[in-house]
Amino acid sequence: MSKSWIFLVLVGVVLLVGCGSPEDKTDDSSGRKIAFWSCSMHTTVRETGPGQCPICNMDLVPVYEDAGEDLGPRQFRTSESAKALMDIQVSPVERKFVTAEIRMVGKVDYDESQVRQITARVAGWLDRLYVDYTGITVNKGDHLADIYSPEVLAAQEELIQALIAQEKLKGSDIETIRETGAFLVEAARGKLRLWGFLPEQIKEIEQRGKPSDHITIYAPIGGIVIHKDAVEGIYVKTGTRIYTIANLSQVWVKLDAYESDLMWLRYGQKVEFSSVANPGQTFVGTIPFIDPVLNEKTRTVKLRVNVANSDGKLKPGMFVQAVVYSKLAQGGKVMAPELAGKWVSPMHPEIIKDAPGKCDICGMDLVRAEDLGYVSAEASETEIPLVIPVSAALRTGKRAVCYVQLPGADKPTFEGREVVLGPRAGDYYIVHSGLAEGELVVTQGNFKIDSALQIQAKPSMMSPEGTPPGGPDQHHH
Repeated sequence: MSKSWIFLVLVGVVLLVGCGSPEDKTDDSSGRKIAFWSCSMHTTVRETGPGQCPICNMDLVPVYEDAGEDLGPRQFRTSESAKALMDIQVSPVERKFVTAEIRMVGKVDYDESQVRQITARVAGWLDRLYVDYTGITVNKGDHLADIYSPEVLAAQEELIQALIAQEKLKGSDIETIRETGAFLVEAARGKLRLWGFLPEQIKEIEQRGKPSDHITIYAPIGGIVIHKDAVEGIYVKTGTRIYTIANLSQVWVKLDAYESDLMWLRYGQKVEFSSVANPGQTFVGTIPFIDPVLNEKTRTVKLRVNVANSDGKLKPGMFVQAVVYSKLAQGGKVMAPELAGKWVSPMHPEIIKDAPGKCDICGMDLVRAEDLGYVSAEASETEIPLVIPVSAALRTGKRAVCYVQLPGADKPTFEGREVVLGPRAGDYYIVHSGLAEGELVVTQGNFKIDSALQIQAKPSMMSPEGTPPGGPDQHHH
């Protein structure tokens, strides 16, 4: 027998508390009049005497004429003993910040801001590749390749001749001539710099006094060679890609967040995640970007998380499981004590300051955390949400009903309320309307109360207008 059947049978038992056998027309102890007999499972059945339900063969239970004669259409009254038998428990409606756990999955990726393309800045033949396969770790300044280029040979010769001319013109009495000599030297140096010559390389050419027909390409950053796009001996043009290097000291973690969870997520929030490759270890990062476009097929939005990876444990392609602990306030704001009253960089959320100023990384003006959707430092009463336990709400998909214990009644009296609920946060629902702070809502036994109202043909969860769920009475004799 299902729990629903057990609950409804129990309701029937409760209605019989204090009365004699089902065959009696009146209660022996109180003289209460029986209005009709009904089935606790099929409340459309109304018979004039005891018997069995013509639908399910369950014993009919009496419904009394005075059952709620002084009560409202959504109200139910019982005795203290019947309340205990029905195991009805209540909890107060309260204002407090509650935490939701937003769980996501994703994978580790390269930090695009830490990826460099190594290209040929001058046309020529690729004579030597010092890094000849992908996956090699290189340091900043390591030599990567040698290119033979007649253009480079000519440009170095121009610099050497400009230096000779400058030396000869130093003794001129005409300042313009002396300045012209210095200008030619600087122009020749600038040309080499544009081709990728480092200052020390240019200085070496000047000291040597003779040109070289090769240019050496050096690593602009340290990292991992993730792509090798050329082989020794080929002719490269200006802009031909030779290597791709990624610095893995910081990585991105790209996560998929469901559409229904977006209300809990904000720029600058902390994210905790773990990977199968590092069991028992928790990594922490910060959200710097939430994709403004929803994936229509998966109904998810991409989130990006910046994560420090100095020890190299996180490798691009690894799958991760992540969680965000978020406290939602009224008005869709999020409570984050570490950001309350702070100023945050709009491009680099790890830059947080106590006062307005500039981002230490990009130089952009800092913005108030409140402008990013966070609660202010002094959260007012209106920002603390009204919440109820999840078990207090009976939901049909379109409607939500709660049962409230009315104060000041001689006997336990309950009233059904239609409420408008917000999102679920852990074991709580945020309440938008229908309840007030301090009211007592039924958290256990509410289904039994709802069943009793159905038997009495009163408004309930499944029949908001009081019409029995099965439709009009078809078995009344």
